[in-house]
Amino acid sequence: MKDRRNDEMEENNDNTADGGEGESKTGCSFIFCCTSRYSPVNCDEVISKFDCHEDQHAEKTDKATGGGTETKAASTDSKEKIEEVQNAPKKFNTLKEPGGAEHSEKTDGITNGESEIKSSSSETKENEELEEEPDIKFSELNEPGGAECSEKTDDSTKGKSEIKSLSSETEETKEMQKTPEIKGKLDVSSEPGGAEHSENTDDSTEREFEIKSSSSEPKEKVEELEEAPDIKLSELNEPGGPEHSNKTDDRTNGESEIKSSSSETEENEENNSKKHRQTETETLLRRLHLQDQQELSAADFLKTGPLVQMTRDILEADVAQNFLQRLMMLDYSARYIHLSQDGTDVKDSQAVEMDDNDLDALFSTTVDVGQSKQTNVHPMDVQMAVFHCSDSFLKQNMITKLSQCQYALPFLVPNPETATIECPLWTFRQIIKTWKTTQVKDNSKLVTMKSMPICNAETHMVSFFRLGSLSESKSQLMNSLINDRHNTFFHRNCPGSTKSRHLMDGVVEIAWYCPAGKPNDPFTDCTAFCNLHGDALMIEKQTKILTETSSVNVVLVPTLKKSHRSATTISDLYKSQKPLIILIADNDCDAVQVKPGKYKMGLKDRSQSDVSKTLKGIIGKILSRLQTSFRLKSMANVSGIRVDEDDPVCRKGEKAAMEIFNLIQGMDISKIKDRFLPCQGQLWHQWSRVKKELYHLKGNVEKEKSQKNQQLMKIREDQCSVSCSELTKSFTESLISLSSQEKEYFLKWTQILIDALCTDDLSSILQSYDEKWSEVLVLKKKHPKSPLLAGKQDELETISKKLQSATFGLEHMFREMGQIYEAHQALKKPPNSGQTNWSKYPKLAADLMISGHPMELMDGDAGHVPLTWISSVLEEVIKNLGDQRVFVLSVLGVQSSGKSTMLNAMFGLQFAVSAGRCTKGAFMQLVKVSEEIQKDFRFDYVLVVDTEGLRALELAGNATLHHDDALATFVVGLGNMTLINIFGENPAEMQDVLQIVVQAFMRMKKVKLSLSCVFVHQNVTDIGAAEKNMDGKRRLQEKLDQMAQLAAKEEVCDAECFSDVIAFDVQEDVKYFAQLWEGSPPMAPPNPGYSESVQELKRMILTKASQSAGITLSHFKSKIQDLWNALMNEQFVFSFKNTLEIAAYGKLEVQYGNWTWALRSSMLTIENQLYTKIENAKLDNVGLTYLFNEMSKTYEKIKKDMMLYFEDNRDKDMLVQWRGRFENKIKEFHEEQVTEVKRKLDDVIQQKKACKKLDDMKPEFENKLLQKSKELAQQLKDKAKDEEELQKQFTSVWTNCVSELTEDIKPIKDINLEEDKISIFQELGIEQHLIDESNSSGRYKNVSKAGNYCAYITYKKYQEHCNEIQQSEGGKKETNTHKIKQGLKAVVDYARQKVVGTQQNILPHEEQEMIRTFINNIDQQSFDAIKTKPVATRGYSPTYLQEVAKNVQEKVTEFESERNYSFKKEFTVDVLLYVFERLGSWLSNSHQTFKKNNDALTYLNNNKPQYYNVFRSFCKGNSSAVVFGEMIYEKLKVSTVETVCTKTAIDLAGEMRCSFPAFNGNRLDLEKHVLKSLALKEDFDDFINYIQHPRRKVEAFIKEEVKKYVSREHKGKAQNILKKNIDNISQLVRQALFEATTKVKTQGGGTEMWVKEFSSFLKDELPLDTICCKNFSDINNFDFLKEEIEKGLVNIIEEMKHLSLDKMKEFRLRPDHILIDQLCKCCWVKCPFCGAVCTNTLEDHSPDDHSVPFHRSGAIKGWHYRHTDIMSVDVCTTKVASDVRFYPDETENAIPFKQYRKAGPRFANWRITPDESKLKYWTWFVCRFQKDLEDYYGYKFEGDGEIPSEWKTHTKEEAIQSLDEMFKQ
Repeated sequence: MKDRRNDEMEENNDNTADGGEGESKTGCSFIFCCTSRYSPVNCDEVISKFDCHEDQHAEKTDKATGGGTETKAASTDSKEKIEEVQNAPKKFNTLKEPGGAEHSEKTDGITNGESEIKSSSSETKENEELEEEPDIKFSELNEPGGAECSEKTDDSTKGKSEIKSLSSETEETKEMQKTPEIKGKLDVSSEPGGAEHSENTDDSTEREFEIKSSSSEPKEKVEELEEAPDIKLSELNEPGGPEHSNKTDDRTNGESEIKSSSSETEENEENNSKKHRQTETETLLRRLHLQDQQELSAADFLKTGPLVQMTRDILEADVAQNFLQRLMMLDYSARYIHLSQDGTDVKDSQAVEMDDNDLDALFSTTVDVGQSKQTNVHPMDVQMAVFHCSDSFLKQNMITKLSQCQYALPFLVPNPETATIECPLWTFRQIIKTWKTTQVKDNSKLVTMKSMPICNAETHMVSFFRLGSLSESKSQLMNSLINDRHNTFFHRNCPGSTKSRHLMDGVVEIAWYCPAGKPNDPFTDCTAFCNLHGDALMIEKQTKILTETSSVNVVLVPTLKKSHRSATTISDLYKSQKPLIILIADNDCDAVQVKPGKYKMGLKDRSQSDVSKTLKGIIGKILSRLQTSFRLKSMANVSGIRVDEDDPVCRKGEKAAMEIFNLIQGMDISKIKDRFLPCQGQLWHQWSRVKKELYHLKGNVEKEKSQKNQQLMKIREDQCSVSCSELTKSFTESLISLSSQEKEYFLKWTQILIDALCTDDLSSILQSYDEKWSEVLVLKKKHPKSPLLAGKQDELETISKKLQSATFGLEHMFREMGQIYEAHQALKKPPNSGQTNWSKYPKLAADLMISGHPMELMDGDAGHVPLTWISSVLEEVIKNLGDQRVFVLSVLGVQSSGKSTMLNAMFGLQFAVSAGRCTKGAFMQLVKVSEEIQKDFRFDYVLVVDTEGLRALELAGNATLHHDDALATFVVGLGNMTLINIFGENPAEMQDVLQIVVQAFMRMKKVKLSLSCVFVHQNVTDIGAAEKNMDGKRRLQEKLDQMAQLAAKEEVCDAECFSDVIAFDVQEDVKYFAQLWEGSPPMAPPNPGYSESVQELKRMILTKASQSAGITLSHFKSKIQDLWNALMNEQFVFSFKNTLEIAAYGKLEVQYGNWTWALRSSMLTIENQLYTKIENAKLDNVGLTYLFNEMSKTYEKIKKDMMLYFEDNRDKDMLVQWRGRFENKIKEFHEEQVTEVKRKLDDVIQQKKACKKLDDMKPEFENKLLQKSKELAQQLKDKAKDEEELQKQFTSVWTNCVSELTEDIKPIKDINLEEDKISIFQELGIEQHLIDESNSSGRYKNVSKAGNYCAYITYKKYQEHCNEIQQSEGGKKETNTHKIKQGLKAVVDYARQKVVGTQQNILPHEEQEMIRTFINNIDQQSFDAIKTKPVATRGYSPTYLQEVAKNVQEKVTEFESERNYSFKKEFTVDVLLYVFERLGSWLSNSHQTFKKNNDALTYLNNNKPQYYNVFRSFCKGNSSAVVFGEMIYEKLKVSTVETVCTKTAIDLAGEMRCSFPAFNGNRLDLEKHVLKSLALKEDFDDFINYIQHPRRKVEAFIKEEVKKYVSREHKGKAQNILKKNIDNISQLVRQALFEATTKVKTQGGGTEMWVKEFSSFLKDELPLDTICCKNFSDINNFDFLKEEIEKGLVNIIEEMKHLSLDKMKEFRLRPDHILIDQLCKCCWVKCPFCGAVCTNTLEDHSPDDHSVPFHRSGAIKGWHYRHTDIMSVDVCTTKVASDVRFYPDETENAIPFKQYRKAGPRFANWRITPDESKLKYWTWFVCRFQKDLEDYYGYKFEGDGEIPSEWKTHTKEEAIQSLDEMFKQ
């Protein structure tokens, strides 16, 4: 049977909890809420059951009653029984467990009636039974929350409850004996926070609660218990314990005394208390997974990590991290934590069948072991635990975010380990509060805005205390005073609140009320409110500090009676001079002023709103009469507390910062930068302005450019001279000398001190700005054109400049460092004496950037990017981190649209956010990708670029459009993704911004930068309305499409909608943000929906980013330079030059050269083998299929290499755009090579066939000649030693024999080109004297490179006029006045042309160039036409030259028909002679080849020496074997020399292609070496040849370099190649000899068989001539023959070892020709302005434009000013950035150089990017050959064409060095 007293108690408690009458009525349904969920045993139940020991806790029980307490002894308890109890293993922890007292208070205090507990007169039996139970634990008040539960249960009853015990306790005792262990844990005082929660209900008791006990007096039992070894009495020693004890005492009007038996007991209790406090803290940290955590740092949260869990159910282990992350996102609901549970909150008890048991289960207070739960962590414990576990910088960030969330901040904090009181003053230093004060003057209210660091603000302070326990919530009351819509102070009714707290008792929180300057402000000035958590009676130290520093003290007491323990404290406060307000819980009196400054007010039966309203009035009235007395930073002077700023490392950082602050303190803020930061002020702005002017030059642009460059250098010199200010020196030295942590403190302190200095001035300037802007807006609406408006706008501009001057922060210090660095770097100057080393500045900035500091990317004041500084900083970052990949996120938006706030919330950044102009220019900050999500991304960091607002107010009236366009284009180009931040929902209001953004995206598309974008609508009123959002998206899409169409017209681009410009999905890429503030600032907290929007946006950004590889830091660095350089020019798209792409393309070109060489080299080897076979008559047909098969292995390898290159290269993202084109080019090259080789081999086959007749006759010739020689030798054996006689006899026989052999063959004649030329000129009607004149003077040789062609032309108007005069003289007079005038006009026009033209030799430069190009084209066309003629196979014909001459004459006629002039005959003569001369050598050589291969007489005469040797050998009597061996030796000699030279040519070409610097790169590298060689020679004619005929000059350079390579510079290497090939051929021949001899000997063959085997073995390697063996059939000793041939082979090898490599020129393949074919098959198109040759390695590189990295002065090509003889020295890259115009192709329409592409096709396909630098090479050339150029072109360098003086300082060495610098890419 269960204890009925338990059942009755449970029933009573539950009914009272539900507000019932104490007993339930039959038939009524109700919900039973067991308040013992916090403890298995109810407090009163324990008291009833264990009343025999009540004397131990009678004191506490007495305190819980509202009236007097009577303790009666109903029986005698002997000391022996107590001893028996002590000896049992029982634990008395009456007040040890946390929260016990609190629960006790709640249980006792709510009852409105009396409770009587009666025990039977006989207690002995019960006590005996209890003592027999071995495992009973007495922990009546030790369970967390237990007392609180009992408090709640008792308080809810409104009537009386009586609990009566049965007279007989036997059954009850037996039931208890069945229970092995009773776990009743009701903690009275140990749980931190218990006291505050006891406020809930304690003081609502209106009647007395009596507990009658049958025990003896408590004093005796206490003494006895103290003697027991296992019983612990720690009633008042735990944290909050005394406080709870006093709370209990407050319910009684009596007294309680606790006496200890000795001082040792007190010491033990104190130690136990400290240990227990530490244990509780460790338990809490362990639950939050913070126990093993190293100190949390700000860097831990400056990472892009997993998305924050926004749901309420959080695992306990994740609570701390989740709280911090959400707090950093400005989510004020972060502390409303709801832990996820393993099961449901409501559990089903086991079903029972019996009705009685059912009722027993209902009324039972026991809880199943499986159902017991651990109390949830209190939200404020989470906050304080994180606070205690954080380093000072994270604490500071955390407190700053709490302040932004309008939460109270920890002001005085007990250390959980040492219990010392700490003031975290450092954490408040970043907080800046803004408010508006209201003052009454002259019957009018004056509102003044103030903004300052809260540490420096002088305010009133109102402190709230609680003396004792009461039901009203102090924190909730304070919230109603500050912001009744927001829980500034956490209170018991906040979500997530629990009954237990560990870290908040004794903590003082502070919050500020900031008025908005409105009539309904309760307080007219900023006011601090302090809240002491816990019972102030027990927290004396914090109470004393607050009462001394407060302006007003507000005290909440349960009762105002002299007998109450708070009376002494109340009396002291009352006597104090400080105003006092006493709020009394048990009193219902109205607010009464007892005496001046002393008020009291009852709380009973009054609503909180009524109390709040009255209290506001009282406090406001008091404060209005007081002077402000509180300043937060003064807490550093308060004794008895520890201030965090006293840490040595913080003090050291502050000391260094104070050195800087002392320099500027007291100065006018607007003059600080001018005095201490001079480099970034007027000098830097002037430098930026001059720099921009370089792109808008006029007149003599090069001279002006030179002057401006000198200005720039002068400014840099001025910067260097003023760069060692004391402020900069102190700042940089601190950065260098301090440790990393000290450096962080130093920077923070510096910014804090600077902010404090600037805030007041900025506030007043901003206020005046707002006022003036409002006036301007009003005038714009009413009087848009009034003079007053213009005046107001000027005033606004003045204020704007003042605002700019008054803005001062760390970014200006770093900006100064950047300018000092750039100035010294430009001048290469060492540091000034006393100045820190400027070369270290980039590393200092890089270290800070890596640690998370924002770095200024673009100076918003000067509107310029310091490229040198930024590049050096990023280089240092790369050195430190490596060339990491980053995902660049750019943000654009209108001013004050919350861009920086959004980024700070999203990534935990520290971009400046404040009223007015937040970010100025652009800043970048690195955010590391955390390890948790690193695997999902291909980059290591997110690099965030924050920008100033577009259409900024303070720029109104300036060149805002250009500034915003440039800024938008710059950051859009930098970003992999751009966030476009829009404030509000109306697209019409953002039209300007959208137009800027769309145009920026369109520019990026045109320069092939791939980007993505997301639109963010902030401040949207209802983000949940789907229909409204859809309509907003539709309107945005329409507006974007409209803007795209407008931008397309301006940028000349095809785009019908925004998605044509960039990949954009309006459904996915548009996000709506809730309003940032939940209410009206300055007291409004952030909207929780805002942080949810931030989280959703971050999720989308990371999703998109996961698909991107980002870019490397080095790429980012180059991108900055490329974008900014292009932006300096108005024509961004045409000016943009992607440096990294150019470098990557250059490397690809080198690789392309390697691939094509591999194909060419392989093809040459195959060609050589097949050529040998054809020559040996072993092959008479070559098919394409065969050639492709032979090349397949090489080609497949090349394809594989290409695939690896494009897929594995680090620049693969850039290379992908060219992959398809280069794969096609390789395929085309492969096919061209195969086709070309087939064509060559087909020609060889045709030639072989053409020579067949002669080849067929050769054996006959040879046999006859050998027979004659043999016969003659028999006759002359005796005269073998008479060489002269032998020669004579042989010649006689030879002549007769040859005559006999060739009598029927017609000889082939040599050609006579001179006769053919004369004949052709006669046919064309050209006089001989013109030909003779041109030949004798050599004039025709220079016709293609003449400087001036004026002597060759006649103007047509003059010719027509002469014809008219001749007609007039014939009697046909013109009397018509109009015709006479026309004739006179023609004469005048012609005379003008003659005066300006003929006399001064003026022909427009464009025409001069076109004539020169025409000549070169004619020459090349003629040569190409002649090469198609079969001269080498069929011989020369005069018709070939006739066709060429006819074609030239037709082209000349066609050319002059399109001009206003005609050519004289001299021009045609010179062109024809020039062409004929070039064709003559080719025709002669080809005809000689034909004659050599087809003329029998020539063949015989060429072989005469060979036959003479055979004849002489016969005469000497040599055997047939010797003679035959000599004959083979002669044939081998010719063949091996040709083969060795051919192979050597291929090998040499390959060696030079791979190792020779000029040939192993791309086209650009070749160009560099050509220019170097020209400079070294300093030959003007060579230069002109290069300028006019670059390809010919490059070919000549290749030939020259090959010649030097093989003859001088690398002769040894070339000889080694030759020797290797000689050895290979020698080995091959020896092997052939061996194989042929062995086979003949084995098979018994003769000479014919031997020759066949020998030739067969060599057929693929040596082109052997026919070997006739008819006269040597008598040879039978083939070993002897082999030896004879080997002897001759030795001679051949020796001769070849000394062979001149020039011998290679005589054969088919030459190394120079091979290299020319490889290197010169590229683009040769020349710049239409300066003639620089396109350096693209691909011959046809469409669709890419022609380009060259270095342009040159137009004077080099003969550019001059129209109708003058003044040379133009301007460089193309300068002209396209200037405002100068030109006249293309002699038209009358002047075209701006900036729009040069509009001048026609030959201009349109050139990309000429503005470039302020120039290649010193060409400036040196102009100066070095000034006179030669003037003579050559006939123009002068004078006037506007004067050479800039700067050019004349360039030396040849600098010129050559500039080539190396230019070609570093």
